[in-house]
Amino acid sequence: MNNNEIADNFSLLAKLMDIHGDNSFKAKSYSSAAFNIEKFPDELSTLANNEIFALKGIGETIGKKILEVIDTGRISELDNYLEKTPPGILEMLRIKGLGPKKIATIWKDLEVETIGELLYACTENRLLNYKGFGAKTQQNIRESIEFYLNNAGSYLYAQVESYAAAWEEKIAEWFPQKTFYCTGDFRRQLLIIDKLEWVTGATVAEIEKAFNSEIYTTEIDDSIIKIKGPENLLLQFYCTPSALLFTKLFATSCSEEFMNAWKNKFSWDDAKQYSAEEEIFTVNKIEWIPPYLREKPYVIDKALGRQLPQVITTRDIKAIIHSHSNWSDGSNTLEQMVKGAIEKGFEYLVISDHSKSAFYAGGLYPDKIILQHKLIDDLNEKYKPFKIFKSIESDILNDGSLDYDDSVLASFDLVITSVHSNLKMNQEKAMMRLMNAIANPYTTILGHMTGRLLLSRRGYPVDYETIINACAKHNVVIELNAHPRRLDMDWQWINVALEKGVLISIDPDAHSIDEYNNIKYGVLAAQKGGLTKENNVSSFSLQQFEAFLEEQREKRK
Repeated sequence: MNNNEIADNFSLLAKLMDIHGDNSFKAKSYSSAAFNIEKFPDELSTLANNEIFALKGIGETIGKKILEVIDTGRISELDNYLEKTPPGILEMLRIKGLGPKKIATIWKDLEVETIGELLYACTENRLLNYKGFGAKTQQNIRESIEFYLNNAGSYLYAQVESYAAAWEEKIAEWFPQKTFYCTGDFRRQLLIIDKLEWVTGATVAEIEKAFNSEIYTTEIDDSIIKIKGPENLLLQFYCTPSALLFTKLFATSCSEEFMNAWKNKFSWDDAKQYSAEEEIFTVNKIEWIPPYLREKPYVIDKALGRQLPQVITTRDIKAIIHSHSNWSDGSNTLEQMVKGAIEKGFEYLVISDHSKSAFYAGGLYPDKIILQHKLIDDLNEKYKPFKIFKSIESDILNDGSLDYDDSVLASFDLVITSVHSNLKMNQEKAMMRLMNAIANPYTTILGHMTGRLLLSRRGYPVDYETIINACAKHNVVIELNAHPRRLDMDWQWINVALEKGVLISIDPDAHSIDEYNNIKYGVLAAQKGGLTKENNVSSFSLQQFEAFLEEQREKRK
């Protein structure tokens, strides 16, 4: 069990104690323990008992519970609370804007125990009768519930990746003589996955027999069999005659928009046989289009003209841009972040801790910036030719200004600007803030453009084209934040940015060394937009990056 999983147990225990109105002091200590455990650089499961008890903020009582959860996978006290808490109350903890105290009121005073009941109560304005629930709060809760219900059974690509690999192994074990090809949304590298799909020569009856267990529900629709297990992720199999496997594979590996455009451009016969998927392209005299690019019709025209880009790969990423150390809210020291980047073969690191307005994340005030810059100078001397660049993730304030004066901003090699507060804006407000930040000569990279969190928060509304035009005018790079819950900017606008000459930067937004691996998900999203290494700043060599920064400095004059 890793630290995040252990922390989740303590966090849930604290929340349930608050919901039940029990021992607030203990609840706070468990909540604090969850926070500390998540930040520990070493996995607790690898430490000796005495080392765990000696950790800051742990102590004997919590230490014993840590050992219990490592040994058994459970905390008995948490199990007791889970037994006396209705499932619907637990589910409410997943709803944005509902904390333990509000849930306690909903359960004990409003006598509502399910999300469906709560949604109906919002429709009837019943929450307005209770302290802490104004009209705006009620509306926000209603919207959050609707958003949650609309996404039930959906997962981030990163969440299902290992699950998909495990099923590939299991299917190969169950059907050693049969062919299965992964297809659908996962093959197309969509950001959100609600089912895993395969094209197969196995029959419906054979698959139904393999999944003959009470933990699976089965639905059969002619030659398609749908399986759902306890993970609530649909497994869908297209049972196809062997001679038509590649015809079906192609048809199920395209967006509907792409497939309609293909049918209009070429003759298409669902019963035509191909010996390989590539043959579909060769007989139509068109360049091979990878599944991740089979989204928009314009790709077909590019492929006909042999103009498809050589898209970026993880091997093309030369640097870590946008990373946080424990100077703000990262879990590793700055030197550890440097060593981690060197060990992974990167040429340079941009350290961009939070700015002072992000007080909740330990944002840096000018005196701390001076100290950090001195440390970076020392580390650059120690680890050369590897280089660390001085940066900051500067908050975009309500009026679009940045939260340092020019003298402080000038001390950074580059500035990433992002919105972190007051996210509930209409488009006019959001655009005012973003456009003012883009026009600031110290802005180098516009961070996570819409503030979205996939499956959690829609993000504020923006006019993408206007933002892209402004970035082109002011020589500002647009970040593709590679955190699998962000992947923001959206890949669908990458081609527009490239047409306008705007550079993209795939950045992991790493708060630990492990999160350098987020780069992979940014690359997968960028591939869908046709991004090349030449147009991606984090693919620049050290020499190219220094030349890029010299151009950026000219903006400041």
